[in-house]
Amino acid sequence: MTESVIKPGRVAVITGAAKGIGAAATRRFAQEGMRLSLFDRDDEALRSLADTLNTECNLVTGDVTNEQDLLRLRDTTLNAFGEVDLLMNNAGIKQGGGPWDAPDNWRKQLEANLLSVVAMQHLFVPVMLERNAKAAIVNLGSKEGITTPPGNAAYSAAKAGIKVLTEQLAHELRNTAGDRVTAHLLVPGFTWTDMNFPGMREETNEKPAEAWTAAQVIDHFIERYERGDFYIICPDNAVSPETDAKRIAWACQDILENRPALSRWHPEWKVAFSQWLKK
Repeated sequence: MTESVIKPGRVAVITGAAKGIGAAATRRFAQEGMRLSLFDRDDEALRSLADTLNTECNLVTGDVTNEQDLLRLRDTTLNAFGEVDLLMNNAGIKQGGGPWDAPDNWRKQLEANLLSVVAMQHLFVPVMLERNAKAAIVNLGSKEGITTPPGNAAYSAAKAGIKVLTEQLAHELRNTAGDRVTAHLLVPGFTWTDMNFPGMREETNEKPAEAWTAAQVIDHFIERYERGDFYIICPDNAVSPETDAKRIAWACQDILENRPALSRWHPEWKVAFSQWLKK
């Protein structure tokens, strides 16, 4: 078990807070009595969400790819609350980008999904290290950044970068602050969010049976975070933790066994993977 920062009076900063997993985290942290600094580019959705919360909120509308907006988020958070105890880098996009698509497509992915997190850590981690108090950084990864399935190379590359970045962050924090400031990689499974289902509305649309809700992801995150886990990989209603583990192991073994790249999807290896998965 780890000393949790999810408790009354502590301060959480959440990017991409207006919808999906960010909104679920916002609601849950508010229920736990935390004070919140919320960031999103959708001003209307952000303010509508804040109106439902019974806690102190600092609201900042901006784009995570704009460093001046992020600087404004940091400064208004410190002016409002004087501290940051939990940083959740949740904002992201999922626009397509193939291996030989235009560099601009890749640039948008990398700026929104990877470099924005680097910028947030640059702005907030020193603030968290200065205080003699427990703190945590949570970065949103993806299974597409671990097993890297074909179909959206730019997104997979960005999320693979988040995995490496967060691992490096955890190591450096451990050497700098022991267990006082920790880092965690939250990897959702198939989740019913606007990113996966553009235009969906929780109040009116029916959730697919295979998907978890965003609230389930946050419940799982809190349970695993309070155990002290770094890798927090969520299952869903279609994929069990055991299947996730086998898929990850197979991907790693591509290198060790010198198999073709992405052999799980290779026509000469698909049957072997399927048989191995059933063992």
